[in-house]
Amino acid sequence: MDPKLLDILACPICKGPLKLTDDKSELICKADALAFPVRDGIPVMLESEARTLNVDERLDK
Repeated sequence: MDPKLLDILACPICKGPLKLTDDKSELICKADALAFPVRDGIPVMLESEARTLNVDERLDK
């Protein structure tokens, strides 16, 4: 994913920062505990497509 795109993307719910996972498959919003999928290099920024982070992911374990 283009780093410039990552700099301007924000969580659609809280407008907070997003972090790209190491495997580049999801964008994580820690504030809302959601993971938005990245499909074919395109972030899917829909709340209905996001998954909820589990406890370990919320605590960075």
